[in-house]
Amino acid sequence: MDEEINKHVLRTGTLTMGIVCKDGIVLAADNRVTYAGRDNGVKYFAGKANKILRINERILSTIAGVASDAVRALKIIGAELKLKELKTKEEVSMSESASLISNMLYQNLRTPSMIPSIAHFLVAGYDATGISLYDLTPDGYLEKVETYEATGAPFQAHAVLDSDYKAGLSLDEGIKLAIKAFKATIGREPGVGDGIDVYTIKPGEIKQVLDQEVISELRNVK
Repeated sequence: MDEEINKHVLRTGTLTMGIVCKDGIVLAADNRVTYAGRDNGVKYFAGKANKILRINERILSTIAGVASDAVRALKIIGAELKLKELKTKEEVSMSESASLISNMLYQNLRTPSMIPSIAHFLVAGYDATGISLYDLTPDGYLEKVETYEATGAPFQAHAVLDSDYKAGLSLDEGIKLAIKAFKATIGREPGVGDGIDVYTIKPGEIKQVLDQEVISELRNVK
């Protein structure tokens, strides 16, 4: 049965990362969009896209999995959060936002469909209590990340993160670590490439700090 299921699973690859630092959170993602052939698993490059999306003015999310599922889910989540804030006249907390996304993923995967909804998110943002990072898997599992996480094609990236991450990293050190993990993955995972986006999240501020499209130039980034 497992072999039969594996024949129909598309592993397109991507790389998204979240790194918790002492003064903020670093979110990073590559730009390559791929799809895979069902007959031989070969990856085909379909173009480039931004894989870090804004849910609202306080929350960002990376996307991995089926792009249409991920983008649709985040649009719905953004609308639901806005509606709740209008009704309650209060900002929705990060934990409430993550729980709402988790519930949606749980329901989506268990809704009968010819094409199951598969989407994986790293959600980072700030609220009145500070900053936080959450890992939300396609089955609805929710975990608050205290150190770092990588999704999509994380094996080479995790090797770098496991060896180089240390508690108390500054944001600048976190950015350099994300770039190093990205460099370790390109060339080894064909579904990862075409550049990298890096954002930082601090209390009251979300900022894009790197938007690098040309891989050859990215290799020269220190």
